[in-house]
Amino acid sequence: MRWFSWSSSSSSKSTDEGNPPSRQDRQKCWETRDAYFTCLDRAGVIKPGDEGKQCVAENAAYQENCAKSWIDYFNKRRVLAEQQKGLLTTANVQAQDAKRRL
Repeated sequence: MRWFSWSSSSSSKSTDEGNPPSRQDRQKCWETRDAYFTCLDRAGVIKPGDEGKQCVAENAAYQENCAKSWIDYFNKRRVLAEQQKGLLTTANVQAQDAKRRL
């Protein structure tokens, strides 16, 4: 199993099967993820993949530099984080209301 899906012509980036990604590989993945998610934020898109023709270059770099399992995880975390923001806002409003009633 390959951690990253680089082409075989890119020997400086490829990893041997079974070896974990290097620190540089992880950093590149995080950088391209952040760039893609920043583009999604600018486009007002929460769920990765729903951006249509926007963020094509950023998504391609993200797909190239991150393992599929990492992409799945990061994408799910993005959606969950947005859902949590709404829940936290509601909880804070309820807590403030409860304090006022005391």
